[in-house]
Amino acid sequence: MKISMTVNGEAVSGEVEGRTLLVDFLRNDLKMTGTHIGCDTSQCGACTVHVNGMSVKSCSILAAEADGSDVATIEGQANQDGSLNVIQRAFQDHHGLQCGFCTPGLIMATTAMLAKPREKPLTITEIRRGLAGNLCRCTGYQMIVNTVLDCEKTK
Repeated sequence: MKISMTVNGEAVSGEVEGRTLLVDFLRNDLKMTGTHIGCDTSQCGACTVHVNGMSVKSCSILAAEADGSDVATIEGQANQDGSLNVIQRAFQDHHGLQCGFCTPGLIMATTAMLAKPREKPLTITEIRRGLAGNLCRCTGYQMIVNTVLDCEKTK
């Protein structure tokens, strides 16, 4: 089937089988390999992208389901000049990453969490809950939480 969507502000289209996952379309057809495949069971969150502004594990949605959607991936998060955006820089500055495998998903989850309107700053418990669908096997999470706290301050 033919599908089309906007990915990181650019119109894209392609032919996919009905069973093609969005993560596979992004990685294989569009060559956007920043979206990682970690588990294929939506457990780890390494494949997190935004679909119409919502944080979605792209291994749990068919590419056809995203037809006509606006999709944002890690490749679209940098500033226009290619420099790291505020969240990416905070992950670097606070050592919120080690091997880096989970980092794209964590950045996308953080971006979605911080974009939600709220009356007061996120608490550590809310941050941990917001990142619960993303697994990191290296950092122990405190540096990631510190990263989100710092981003919250600079908002």
